[in-house]
Amino acid sequence: MNQRKQKPVIGISIGDINGIGAEVTMKALADNRLQRLITPVIYAHGKAITFYRKQLEMDDFNFMQIRSIDEIHHKKVNLINVVEDSPEVIPGVETQEAGKLALAALDHAIADLKASKIDALVTAPLNKNNINSEQLKFVGHTEYLTEAFDVKESLMFLVAEDLRVGVVTGHIPLKDVSKNITAENIKKKINLMQKSLKDDFGILKPKIAVLGLNPHAGEDGLLGSEEIEIITPAIRSFKEKGDLVFGPYSADGFFGMLHQKKFDAVLAMYHDQGLIPFKSMAFETGVNFTAGLPIVRTSPDHGTAYNIAGKNIADEGSMKSAIFQAYDVLKNRGNWEDEDE
Repeated sequence: MNQRKQKPVIGISIGDINGIGAEVTMKALADNRLQRLITPVIYAHGKAITFYRKQLEMDDFNFMQIRSIDEIHHKKVNLINVVEDSPEVIPGVETQEAGKLALAALDHAIADLKASKIDALVTAPLNKNNINSEQLKFVGHTEYLTEAFDVKESLMFLVAEDLRVGVVTGHIPLKDVSKNITAENIKKKINLMQKSLKDDFGILKPKIAVLGLNPHAGEDGLLGSEEIEIITPAIRSFKEKGDLVFGPYSADGFFGMLHQKKFDAVLAMYHDQGLIPFKSMAFETGVNFTAGLPIVRTSPDHGTAYNIAGKNIADEGSMKSAIFQAYDVLKNRGNWEDEDE
């Protein structure tokens, strides 16, 4: 989108309406600071939001239902019904109806992104189980959006202020991780991380740490050969170009000694290696950002949390951070400027 002086339009796909997505979305948008910065559009169904407004006793939360993004009102919280029939809301219960709405919300938002009708997307948590079918294998937002925008490679990038963690392999079984740790894959992820740190986070000369795959980073081949044969040569190829890429580091000692504070980002080899320490340190404010896409997409770093759905105890911190992060990335990419600039 061309740079312009007006509030960016940020879409929010509601995710599973029986989880905490609606609650954290409503609580986040109740923050007047956000509504001064952005124009929000919720992709959901008005009856579901009305249900939670009553359930959560948020009588002051108001929204305007619009038939399409073309009717958007920049001083309101907008809502587009993505399914015709009013869904039954049962907090904490997995239903096929909720899965249908979650997918419809995501698809509607993607269509508006492709048409440049919204500027960024924040995805509330959904449940893969009630979305998957014989026709669709849904393994995650990251993979779904990567395919939707015809991108060959993207990066799952968890961010929280100065803590940034990406992964080489994402939503795949642990038994398949090792065979996907190749020099080519590592180089692709480092390239994506470098570009994102520069373009999306404004870091001109990013310093990146790369973790090893095996315990103690392989212990010089005693506990595995991937570090010697694959990871170290990949890192060396960047060092030879003058890039600030270092490692491989032993994952346990790295985070235990707070070495992440010395780097702009950390590249982990697999999902839990990176996400467990990240969520341990930044669960309430962490954001899942998909780097490498032509559009801006963020999400809170938690799931549907069925066990606390509808109880008015969900913390909106991560959702609020996700919305602010989407706004910041738009600015850093040069797609936006504040009205007072």
